[in-house]
Amino acid sequence: MIHHRLLRAAFAGVFLFAIKLAAQSPFQFPTANHALFEPGKELSFFAPTSPDRPWTTGSFGCVRTDGWQMHEGLDILHLHTDKHGEPTDPVLATADGAVMYFNTKAGLSNYGKYIVIRHLVEGVEIYSVYAHLSEIAPGVTPGKIVKAGDVIATMGRTGQPIEKARAHVHYELNVLVNDRFAAWFKKSSPGERNDHGVWNGQNLNGLDPREILLGERDGKFSMLNFLRGQTELCRVLVRATDFPFLKRYPALVLKNPKAEKEGIAGYEISLNYNAVAFALMPRAASEIKGAAKYQLLSVNDAEYRAHPCRKLVVQSGGRWQLTDKGQRELDMLTY
Repeated sequence: MIHHRLLRAAFAGVFLFAIKLAAQSPFQFPTANHALFEPGKELSFFAPTSPDRPWTTGSFGCVRTDGWQMHEGLDILHLHTDKHGEPTDPVLATADGAVMYFNTKAGLSNYGKYIVIRHLVEGVEIYSVYAHLSEIAPGVTPGKIVKAGDVIATMGRTGQPIEKARAHVHYELNVLVNDRFAAWFKKSSPGERNDHGVWNGQNLNGLDPREILLGERDGKFSMLNFLRGQTELCRVLVRATDFPFLKRYPALVLKNPKAEKEGIAGYEISLNYNAVAFALMPRAASEIKGAAKYQLLSVNDAEYRAHPCRKLVVQSGGRWQLTDKGQRELDMLTY
């Protein structure tokens, strides 16, 4: 496990340097496997969970356990193996950025050996994750500045049982929920281990990399517009006014002259089905009814039926309400 002083460095000196680094290149494939662009070649690109399962189980979304299990990335198949059948594909940085974290102890995570890289795109922080690696490239440590296409690792099968035939890199593009995560987790889950500090997978909420890669191909893709344009699952009012997400993602905070004039008493937050907060409207006290910490304002029924796997809300007795999981996500976001 990485030492805490290195984690602090990632959020101190490294962060201050990396904040100046904007990804000039679009997001690129993290391996030489580009079959995503070839119609009918899905089984050459995605690694399904088993030979008898569809390729969609290796894609992003509510794609597992009959639609009730979330998969937050793309499982991209290997192209090359050594004489023992082990994958040898280089894993590449998906865009310009700064290495924020790496885990070299495969047994400490279902991700096995993995790397987290921070990218700044149109003023938006996006964090890429590359998991199940066999080896991390020399020199890839927190603080390392990388360019799109740089070799950062070798594909592998670490972290969970993965057959040679479906060896892959698990690739994610995420927003970071809260840099107070370690303190929140210690408080909310006493006695449970957190071997990765801020870089625990629970603190990274994924966006669909497939949509982003396909969008980049068209040449008119905007990460900021993509993030702002997420489909709303639900809208929640939170009585919290000072949490890190507001400063980390200011481009997602909307304008409200009334709250600016009277003072902010809470935020109305739009969440997509994977709990990504993509629109945050400040609200004045005069605009808020009731004293509850969280108020579920609306639910997109069609979106819930299409993507129910995160179980953030539930309908009971004809009324929608936040689940314990939904409240936990809001606790983590606003801590």
